[in-house]
Amino acid sequence: MSANLNKHLATLSKRGRNRVLVGDLDYAGITGKVYTPAEGQSLPAVAFGHDWMHKIKDYHATLRHLASWGIVVVAPDSETGPFPNHRNLAADMESALQIAAGVKLGAGNITVSPGKLGMIGHGMGGGTAVLGALDNQKVAAVAAIYPSITAPSAVQAARRITTPGLVIGAGQEDIFNAGNPAKLAHNWNGPVCFRAIDKGSHAGFTEDRLRKLAIGTAAFQSGPTEIARGLVTGFLLATLNGDSTYDAFADPEASAKKVESLVGEDLAERAGVTRDA
Repeated sequence: MSANLNKHLATLSKRGRNRVLVGDLDYAGITGKVYTPAEGQSLPAVAFGHDWMHKIKDYHATLRHLASWGIVVVAPDSETGPFPNHRNLAADMESALQIAAGVKLGAGNITVSPGKLGMIGHGMGGGTAVLGALDNQKVAAVAAIYPSITAPSAVQAARRITTPGLVIGAGQEDIFNAGNPAKLAHNWNGPVCFRAIDKGSHAGFTEDRLRKLAIGTAAFQSGPTEIARGLVTGFLLATLNGDSTYDAFADPEASAKKVESLVGEDLAERAGVTRDA
């Protein structure tokens, strides 16, 4: 019988108890932001990658959410133009993560454990999170939220990733999605959870409401986005922080209301590949 995520997911989908500080990465030579809980020692940290033609300000609430649960987030604001270099964004994410692990943050009362580092991202940034984790033994977990196509291919890179992974896909036909999240998960070489969120979509995750209205893309989806935040938070607390309370969030078969978890042949079918692909 698969684990049930509902009890903790409802809690993790809301802000945590930590007060959050927001600062700039510019001092380290990288344009971007850092989100931290107000205090804490040996904290987990993740580098966050943004989607195509988006900036970090479009994820402010999501990144504050993670920090409120005790997770430091470093988020480069590079490669935001129409012709991004995916390798460069992945490299900036790696550099930002190294900086987070190597310096004291805030007033010196916030430190990151070098053994609790992860890569996460949305859309294009979900793909670059995979690229940044490839052959990087310091990365202990990867979470890709509605990942889209990258060059080089994150879907191909996943065949060599042994790090635990979480891949979030749409629970419906998503005309704005520029990738195949299920295939990314299907190709994953290590343990991986694929979660499809009911009524969630690639375009609905960012927080830039005025831009969405102006160009006619999907509206911000508060319900599915809260679920995605909860799934990512639980996964990171389990895999990076070793918090057994949330072990089910790293269980590929764990279930939740409005969340479909696929494994094996069901995942292959969603990915559109044969069993031998």
